[in-house]
Amino acid sequence: MHPSTIGDRPLPSSIRDVTPERRRQLLAFLAGLGLDPEAPGGPGRDDGALAPIDEALTHTSALLGPNHERLEFLGDAVLRLAASEYLRTHHGALSVGRHAALRAQLVSDRWLADLATSCGIPSVWRIGAMARGDRAGLATVRAELCEALIGGLYTSWGSLDPVHRWLTPHWQRSCSELLADPDRHNWKSALQEWSQGEGLGLPVYACEEHSRAHGDPRRFRCRVTLQGEPMDLEGWGPSRRSAEQDAARLALATIRPAPGS
Repeated sequence: MHPSTIGDRPLPSSIRDVTPERRRQLLAFLAGLGLDPEAPGGPGRDDGALAPIDEALTHTSALLGPNHERLEFLGDAVLRLAASEYLRTHHGALSVGRHAALRAQLVSDRWLADLATSCGIPSVWRIGAMARGDRAGLATVRAELCEALIGGLYTSWGSLDPVHRWLTPHWQRSCSELLADPDRHNWKSALQEWSQGEGLGLPVYACEEHSRAHGDPRRFRCRVTLQGEPMDLEGWGPSRRSAEQDAARLALATIRPAPGS
């Protein structure tokens, strides 16, 4: 029989059994994140403590009852708060606008999907066969379950502590890269700023669709023109926006040296 609370907090009314094998798997996964449920302040390792983690790692496509959606919604808010606290503590001298720009990167779906891969979420997730076979959609699944896991950790521990302990090293690495290269992942804005500063006006992008396959990294080809002169380069991406970003990235690499060079 399940315990009725985690600490002083009531458990959700619907809770899936965590089998001994799944418990071992989840505990090993949490250890890989640097988290020990039995450490002081932790929730313990019984079913009640691990159920939110199991739920967070269970995608709706698995059709297994309690799934990630509720915790993903919670995790979105928890992630933004934790990221804001991290930036205030570690980069307090930056302007509010710079904080906002950094936070947008640290909570983005792209960042979450990459984090999910590096932290091994695909080794412990539960997803349906159709979702597993959707190559283009797997990045979205990774981001969703990563955000749900953040919500699950907050639910299980009842605080932001495990979120900070897990994410701080990753945020430190990402912030170091982003502060060293402010244009990272925002090359269109950087190219526009450069071209206007040089009196060349706004860049013009022309995209062509070369594939109908959803998620094809070469679905769209993009060329960029500066002051009426097309540049001899091609950006590619699974969407028009990503192809434009790739074209802007290549243009910047052509017209100015990389940061630190």
